[in-house]
Amino acid sequence: MNISVLGCGRWASFHAWYANHIGHNVKIWGREGSKHLEHLQTTHQNEYLSLSPDITYTNDLKLALNFADTIIISISSQQLRNLAKEIKKTDLYMQKTFILCMKGLEISTGKRLSEVFTEEIGEDCNVGVWVGPGHVQDFLKGIPNCMVISAKNTDISKHIINIFSSDLIRFYYSEDLIGTEIGAAAKNVVGIAAGMLDGMHYTSLKGALMARGTYELSNLIKALGGNNMTVYGLSHLGDYEATLFSAYSNNRCFGEDFVLNKPFSKLAEGIYTMQALLKLADKHHIELPICAVINEIVINHKNPKEELLNLFMRPLKAE
Repeated sequence: MNISVLGCGRWASFHAWYANHIGHNVKIWGREGSKHLEHLQTTHQNEYLSLSPDITYTNDLKLALNFADTIIISISSQQLRNLAKEIKKTDLYMQKTFILCMKGLEISTGKRLSEVFTEEIGEDCNVGVWVGPGHVQDFLKGIPNCMVISAKNTDISKHIINIFSSDLIRFYYSEDLIGTEIGAAAKNVVGIAAGMLDGMHYTSLKGALMARGTYELSNLIKALGGNNMTVYGLSHLGDYEATLFSAYSNNRCFGEDFVLNKPFSKLAEGIYTMQALLKLADKHHIELPICAVINEIVINHKNPKEELLNLFMRPLKAE
């Protein structure tokens, strides 16, 4: 099949590599002037992987949309709405399947990414999300993993799974789009907290962090109309190893560097997600203690050790 990948960063280049690896024709789109796109066009590689010369490139969005019936989107979560508006203007979105391969929430509204996309494209568009555990570095070594696809109906999910299944990635589908998206986004916040614990040499508290993280997110998912058990699946708890423990985890590394006062070039995605989650929690009268503590540390510059220890030493209550 012909697959277009909109985006040319780390995960976008992996999805292009993977689609080509399992036999599909692939075109990568990036914005005009994108240094990532220029580098891939020139060298067919980045710091993570090498791409087949069979993969083609373009900065013409219409050309990318015309090329394929299946479109992978892997860009910054906060840029999705603007890209969706551009796609809408092309009139080239009907009868195509869009797959959102990002984990986040829109910070200004707290909305899930599939909500953002359908608001701009239309409720009748075919859109699914592809989330779950795994790191580019491990996949390139041939280490397999399990991931999850979710969409507004199972026909879309199964269609996506049929296109992308292989020995490298075993896909499951989730019927709970709300829980899948919230869980996938929120695990990045827990990852930041885990990194902070590592930086303070309190790694043994990660067990408590994982238990509390899943519990508080299950309450929010239920309040939003999702299945509170989804949080214990691949999109959230199943992704904890890759996010809370791996040296490759951007969010864990950010948390560790933050408490060690090491420089960082930009905020981790989990910080934007944290702010969006707190808006949702306030709207639905749900407590999210982990998000609140990370907000106090990163945004309000409170003492990390004091705030995190207070988090785990909250007043006595039943688990």
